[in-house]
Amino acid sequence: MTTDFVFRSGAEQGIFPFELVEYGHSVEGVPLRYLPAKKEARLLVFAAIHGEESETTFLLSRALRKLFSAPDYVACILTANPDGMLRGTRCNANGVDLNRNFPTSNWKAEKTLVRLVLEAPRETELSTGISAGSEPETQALIALIQKLGVKKVVSLHAPLGLVDSDFHTELAVQMENVFALPWQSGVGYPTPGSFGTYAAEKNLECVTVELPREAPEILAIRHAEKLADFLQNYR
Repeated sequence: MTTDFVFRSGAEQGIFPFELVEYGHSVEGVPLRYLPAKKEARLLVFAAIHGEESETTFLLSRALRKLFSAPDYVACILTANPDGMLRGTRCNANGVDLNRNFPTSNWKAEKTLVRLVLEAPRETELSTGISAGSEPETQALIALIQKLGVKKVVSLHAPLGLVDSDFHTELAVQMENVFALPWQSGVGYPTPGSFGTYAAEKNLECVTVELPREAPEILAIRHAEKLADFLQNYR
């Protein structure tokens, strides 16, 4: 993909220049907002469904702030879990891992075990919700996807450093090129109730980008311009 437009100058990138539209509220009543596509939403990109993965929001914001207008065909959510972001937690304010709360055939009403860091054992317990799709953030994201009618979604995570999708599609290849990361099918462990599973069951294409374990500034230096180019040129 080649850039055929001019980015904003660094002096112009200090604020987020586009209007965000409300699509729901978090557990604590924080507005959930998204950036609509300028013309028609054909792809949704969302970040930080895990609140402790704030580098995903940082990078998506940096990419969008390079543009003079919202992408023509891509809608974006900067933070899908604002309560978790404000607390620095993976879960939302109810202690629910939102990426285990989607209404899927394999959702389980039991604790999910996660790591505090990659080197730690999976011993930290989080809820999957009182029922599948119980959380307002989950419900709002599903409703937004249905409203927009998108058939393709990119979910930004960290810090495994890979591109995950069920099939090696054109979108997966594009994400490989943007982030210089290897593709694989699956992340190596079960993820019942995940958005990826929900998408597969609803015939949505989901590509999960796991950013590498790098400082946000390094991620922005390496990937923000390529991501901005992808967002602006996506058709």
